[in-house]
Amino acid sequence: MNPDTIKFDEKGLVPAIIQDAETLEVLTLAYMNKESLAKTLETGETWFYSRSRQELWHKGATSGNTQSVVSIKYDCDQDAILVQVNPKGPACHTGAVSCFSGEEVADRKSSLGDYQILQTLEKVILDRERERPEGAYTTYLFEKGVDKILKKVGEEAAEVIIAAKNRDHGELKWEAADLLYHLQVLLVEQGLPFKEVLRTLEERHKDRS
Repeated sequence: MNPDTIKFDEKGLVPAIIQDAETLEVLTLAYMNKESLAKTLETGETWFYSRSRQELWHKGATSGNTQSVVSIKYDCDQDAILVQVNPKGPACHTGAVSCFSGEEVADRKSSLGDYQILQTLEKVILDRERERPEGAYTTYLFEKGVDKILKKVGEEAAEVIIAAKNRDHGELKWEAADLLYHLQVLLVEQGLPFKEVLRTLEERHKDRS
């Protein structure tokens, strides 16, 4: 993005909506001037202009709660910016994940942070599919092909059913983890990103809400 394309107001500012790139939750509304926008583009982390202090500030410079920029877009009038980020901590000075939610990071650890393992797992499986390291179980599955992978998905689904019927939470969590792993292997083999499944769930939720 060229900062010269943005229409700054009479004070040389433009509103910047900061959004979590993964959850799409709006984290905060801040302001940028031409210099802070340029520094954001240059460093890959968010910089803003403080109207109260009348100076630039780097988000997370003191707290460590920086925001890595994923994308920057402007609206049709070019007088507002949408910045999608990967946050490394709460966006709000109160300790809340979002300035609009009022929920502290600790309150949402299990609802957001724990799910990062699914992205990590997908990346590992993609690496295994591409590199095929000798001796890796995932390599074995890819080399055996889709029929073997489908068989494992079916077996693990059956194990989940048995564990649930036995009311054994310890067994159930292990079998559910195995099922999720093999399902991700299948999705990679089929060339279907896991985020597409999540988007389908989101669309269903919107349709029914």
